[in-house]
Amino acid sequence: MRSRFVLSQTFKGLINNKAMAASVSLVTFVSLLFVGAAALLQTQISHLRADWYSQVEVSVFMCAANDATEPCAGNEATEEQIKAIDTALTTEPLASQVERYEFETKEEAFANYREQMGDSVWRDTVTADQMQVSFRVKLHDPEKYQVLVEDLGNRPGVQSVYDQREQIEPVFATLNRFTAIAGGLAAVMILTALLLIPTTIRLSAMSRRNETGIMRYVGASNFFIELPFILEGIIASLVGAIFAVGGLWLAAKFLLEDWISQSLPWIRVIGVSEALQVAPWLLIGSVLVSGLASWIALRRYARV
Repeated sequence: MRSRFVLSQTFKGLINNKAMAASVSLVTFVSLLFVGAAALLQTQISHLRADWYSQVEVSVFMCAANDATEPCAGNEATEEQIKAIDTALTTEPLASQVERYEFETKEEAFANYREQMGDSVWRDTVTADQMQVSFRVKLHDPEKYQVLVEDLGNRPGVQSVYDQREQIEPVFATLNRFTAIAGGLAAVMILTALLLIPTTIRLSAMSRRNETGIMRYVGASNFFIELPFILEGIIASLVGAIFAVGGLWLAAKFLLEDWISQSLPWIRVIGVSEALQVAPWLLIGSVLVSGLASWIALRRYARV
């Protein structure tokens, strides 16, 4: 009987203040949509980082003939200098860091260059003799590439030590900025929701002052009187959270899985499973935050 009465009072309050309840639902929907988007984007960044870092190599470029850069000063790397690098990669302290490495000759570098250039006008502007030999090194831990740079960077005959991460880190930096923007917008919208929920509860409590006065007169506990108002905030927020979860599912299904994943098959793109992993946290978060905000509003503003 009590449960039925509490629910009837809850839905009565939602109907009487449907405009404010709808506002709470809308703001919650937008804020949690941004929160979910930020979480999914960060998951995608983690996947990309794991996949790309597993393929990252460090290239040790030796001096080519007539190389005018400062380390080379026009002198081509000698066989002894090349052999010294090969030996360094197979002895400590580098041997324990190196997973594998390959030596690329001038002819191989020239063939790779022509393949990459395709039909470009630059394809025939260099000869094999102008190419530089190099070592392609795969590390056990790509994060420790600096060890290779410090050991080999200043050796005679070495033109440069290049880490492929320099190409992909700007991509991750850009994606992280998008995550930060989404998180910032989510924080603003959550703050808006936290301001709206107490306002909604106050209006609902003021509109039912006579009823709550009678309930207090007949001995109803504070919890029993306050519960319908708290449930109003929770339900309004939960509706918005459900729509946010639905929006994330649709985006994951049709945007990520059916479009981006098909367009970029070489990239591991997140999908519905990741969206469903985020969903429970959004629902639980909406219930906890709205319930706490409603309770604080009743404690501070409304003497029901």
